[in-house]
Amino acid sequence: MQLQGIDHVAMGVRNVERSAKWYTEVLGFERLHDGVWGGVPTFVGKGNTGIALFPASQEGNPSTHREIRMLHLAFRADRENFLAAQRELEKRGIKFEFQDHEISHSIYFRDPDGHQLEITTYEVDN
Repeated sequence: MQLQGIDHVAMGVRNVERSAKWYTEVLGFERLHDGVWGGVPTFVGKGNTGIALFPASQEGNPSTHREIRMLHLAFRADRENFLAAQRELEKRGIKFEFQDHEISHSIYFRDPDGHQLEITTYEVDN
């Protein structure tokens, strides 16, 4: 078996429309597959990366149990776009943390539902 990579990540969110708007406006994703499956999930994506946004389950409904839970989701960028991402987040008032991982540099921040996101670049000066 030879896989091509990760197709999409499914995330439970409190407000699907708010999250889709955030991912398109802040990270430059595009809406994908609009009108398919009755809108559930709502897909956003960029390049080969997709995110399926599902409404988080309501309490007391175990049949649609979808927690708001993920450690983090990392996106890769070249150095120029890594720096541009920091400027964009600052402009929007979105707090982020920089980390030097020796082989890469990363910034960590959160989406409106508190999911931790990372943008990383392997273009570092050593």
